[in-house]
Amino acid sequence: MLWAPTAHSIDQTEIGRFMAWLRENRGLEFSSAQGLWQWSVDDLDGFWSAIWEFFSIRSHTPYSSVRTTETMPNVEWFPGATLNYAEHMVGADADLDSVAVLGRSQTRSNIDLTFGELRAQVAMARAVLRKLGVKKGDCVVGYLPNIPETLVAFLATASLGATWATCATEFGARSVIDRFGQIEPVVLLVAGGYRFGEKDIDLTESVATIRSGLHSVRTVIDIEYGPYRVDDSLSWTGLLAEESDATLEFEPVPFGHPLVVLFSSGTTGKPKAIVHGHGGLLLEHLKNDALSWDLHPGDRMLWFTTTAWMMWNALVSALLTRSSIVMIDGNPAHPGLRWQWELAEETGATMMGAAPGFVMGCRAAGIELAGLELSVRTVGCAGSPLPPEGFDWIYEQLGPDVVLNVGSGGTDVCTGIVQSNPLLPVIRGRISGRALGVAAYAFDDAGEPVLDRDGELVITEPMPSMPVRLWADDDGDKLRSTYFDRWPGMWRHGDWISFAGDGSCVVTGRSDATLNRGGVRLGTAEFYRVVEEMPEVRDSLVVHLEDPEGGNGRLLLFVVPAVRATLDDAVKQRISRELRTSLSPRHIPDEIHEIDVVPRNRTGKKLEVPAKRILAGTALSEVAAPDALADPTSLDPFVELSKELTR
Repeated sequence: MLWAPTAHSIDQTEIGRFMAWLRENRGLEFSSAQGLWQWSVDDLDGFWSAIWEFFSIRSHTPYSSVRTTETMPNVEWFPGATLNYAEHMVGADADLDSVAVLGRSQTRSNIDLTFGELRAQVAMARAVLRKLGVKKGDCVVGYLPNIPETLVAFLATASLGATWATCATEFGARSVIDRFGQIEPVVLLVAGGYRFGEKDIDLTESVATIRSGLHSVRTVIDIEYGPYRVDDSLSWTGLLAEESDATLEFEPVPFGHPLVVLFSSGTTGKPKAIVHGHGGLLLEHLKNDALSWDLHPGDRMLWFTTTAWMMWNALVSALLTRSSIVMIDGNPAHPGLRWQWELAEETGATMMGAAPGFVMGCRAAGIELAGLELSVRTVGCAGSPLPPEGFDWIYEQLGPDVVLNVGSGGTDVCTGIVQSNPLLPVIRGRISGRALGVAAYAFDDAGEPVLDRDGELVITEPMPSMPVRLWADDDGDKLRSTYFDRWPGMWRHGDWISFAGDGSCVVTGRSDATLNRGGVRLGTAEFYRVVEEMPEVRDSLVVHLEDPEGGNGRLLLFVVPAVRATLDDAVKQRISRELRTSLSPRHIPDEIHEIDVVPRNRTGKKLEVPAKRILAGTALSEVAAPDALADPTSLDPFVELSKELTR
């Protein structure tokens, strides 16, 4: 146990305040975090109505019930209610003079906005979009970096009841068209370029290709960011200046009215267009950001993300708690890995998000945080499993009082499924528990919940932030086949997880990437924890190719050697010996191959499944678009090896 809550720490938190509210207003008393979680999933109507009341949701019309049915995926939440997410983000209850957004960019000077200035810009942007004919039900999209202009355009779109979607500027034109082309946007906002570290990136050619591929777009707006300008486009700053006297209004919409479309990674097939509603993200992000991350007025959140990741939505939603946010654009490792920690010091961040790869990279590079005057009391970590050594590094560098909140969730629900909160201890190498309101379990092949062994991550009760629908899936067939195919009425998330009796857990990888040797399933994360601790190894990927005759198949390990290391026979033998000793003889790979880089998507997740499909003979073009990869060439070695395997 690396950190444990105290009575004082609980009293000072938002979840402690929520428990006091439940005691006073609902007569509910909970003596443990497990008891609070159990109530939150046993009495969904009571829990989510309490979230509604505790956070003072502003509804223009009342709801008639919390849910219309208990059966997923046909649940309608809070029927009758009309509200607007943007109204809660920039509501007049905020201290208009307090800082809402700190924009930090390698492309231009710093930009800070107060809540009052943010409200004024959203009002102007709303008036611009209205003048361009945008109305409720239309789609507005942005090919934009993580900067204040993107937030303003998003909130202006939401205020009208229109639907927003973004693609990050590192995406190539084909990937953007594959995504935006599904939802037929009417307005496209773009950046002509940006600076990534010391390199200027010109996007004007990509923008020209994108606009020619999106026939529904009536208007292109250049936000005029960076040194490059987009031809035949309107000026964002000029349009806003024309609406300087605009007043801010909000279109009331039903709870499930489309707010944003998020896209899956596109590394296992065409990107899914996942529709999330106003009310679902409003309630879920209030619950998550306040009760799990303990954000409240005066806090400041820094979490490096691009606009293509669901973490962008979770970051900007911190404004719901009247915290301020740091929006970062550029190379997250320039001029070095310590830069983000220095930025946390400069901005006074009280919560910092850190991807597991970033944490382990800092550890491997010997980064020392001594000398920095950090205000960070919470470190969030998500995106992939964090090895136990990553826990050690955080506490070695930040001290015993920091709360490390490791979580796992997904774009599909746009939140965490398992994670910590201030009631739960931090245990080395483990996620502390289940998120409130999330009935998450591990199921065996027979559909029974299991403890202390791996199983499919299943959610047995509905959540408000589950997708309203998938785009162009009016009859819901694709939604059901994606999430409810194995156990009707229960959400299968696609992760492989093991829960302990106390609710803590370990995510051991994607269930479709799980290794099955002789009928015994092995999670990929445990391989990486052993192999990547070896000084000769910088990164690794493991793939299992099944034997159609029912044998053990072939277990292939791909290794990126450390700097000045060589993957010779001695190192390969040591890898096998470490895996046998630390795990089991079943974990010894049949072959170990050297590669230059592990294939990852743009959020840093290792791509075991695409690599496996290629090795099994599937064409690269059917597996992943190059623009969906962090390194477009990273799957090429698997294509070459597949030719040898299929001879």
